[in-house]
Amino acid sequence: MTHAIRIGVVAVCLAFPTTAALTWISSAEARLERNIEAERTPHKDKKQIATAAAANEGYCTPELKRILRRVLRSCGLIGNSSAGTTSRGCQPVDARSLATMSGDDFNALFIPMKKRGGIIQFAQGKAEMHKPGTDLLDKVFGNQRGGSYFFIVARASPEGSVKTNRKLSKERAEALMKHLRERFPQPDLDRQVGLLWLGEEFAQLDKSFCDWERSGKSDSCDSKELNRSAFIAWIDCQL
Repeated sequence: MTHAIRIGVVAVCLAFPTTAALTWISSAEARLERNIEAERTPHKDKKQIATAAAANEGYCTPELKRILRRVLRSCGLIGNSSAGTTSRGCQPVDARSLATMSGDDFNALFIPMKKRGGIIQFAQGKAEMHKPGTDLLDKVFGNQRGGSYFFIVARASPEGSVKTNRKLSKERAEALMKHLRERFPQPDLDRQVGLLWLGEEFAQLDKSFCDWERSGKSDSCDSKELNRSAFIAWIDCQL
């Protein structure tokens, strides 16, 4: 082998590691760029992790939040109040003093919750729940979607005495709570559910609520039928 050839072979041998190193570095840089780009633009096939957190929907007006706080304190769901008896998750509430507003204005606060709520209807003078009512309750309660508080607002139609209708609306509210305890036995249930029973004296529903999802007959809805009921809804407000 001539001297010139030996020099050429040595040069090639020395150059190979350098070239390999430069190639590896270039490849690593390209991989790094691709990884950075992947972080910036999540892959379409990646599943997004659903999170549940208290929202603050457009209907969360200062007035609604004020009433919400009062109800939750009275029910022992926030603050230092006790949580009530074992048969329910709320203490009795005088709705008139609680709301300090007209019944129509009180009901208007809940109108924007139509898609998050429903109306469980009862037979006249009864508090027993039947399958259409339990099915609707399960559906609405099961669709929490980050809501923090679930309200049950029970009423009675004007037949009967004031005392009887107060008792009847309370029994209706507690019938829903009893079903929730059996169907959704979770430790934080009593910290989520607020009960109100209004009898016939405050915030009677008018026929504009007939187009809400109801457990009663869809082709029959007068004011008396509508108020033999318990209104239910998740409320998505940050306090």
